[in-house]
Amino acid sequence: MKTIFASIGALAIIQTAAATDVSVYYSTDFAEELRENYGEREGAVLTDEIVKDLNKAFAEYGRGPARVVIMINDAKPNRPTREQQRNKPGLDGFRSISIGGMDLTGTAYDADGNIIGELSYDWYETDIRSAAPAGTWSDAGHASNKFARKLAKQLQED
Repeated sequence: MKTIFASIGALAIIQTAAATDVSVYYSTDFAEELRENYGEREGAVLTDEIVKDLNKAFAEYGRGPARVVIMINDAKPNRPTREQQRNKPGLDGFRSISIGGMDLTGTAYDADGNIIGELSYDWYETDIRSAAPAGTWSDAGHASNKFARKLAKQLQED
């Protein structure tokens, strides 16, 4: 696990409303994908989605850890990002669609720094027909929501 965190490409630390510190990191490969393909700002979009989903799930299940560390290992958009459209003018932001999703790993800690939960989760859409009405990061958002609910449920059960 230490080697994963040693190769961090980017970091965002956000204080949640439920007093949970959430740190979102990008794997080296995903950080490179953001820089070279999707655009750096897209990382903030995904980070915001993850924090929102975690806050909602912790509130729903009634238990939030003191700190959560999330690693975005990979994410795929359903539609071209602004950066992709800028770099490849043939892409159409409305008609160009693909199957998206996200791969996440997370560790939850109590106030003493003890690990109270860990979860690795990935979800990618399998049917291109579901991507037609989707926004840029819709499938990644579904993955984030499912990840947050699973982590919150796991903490509730422990």
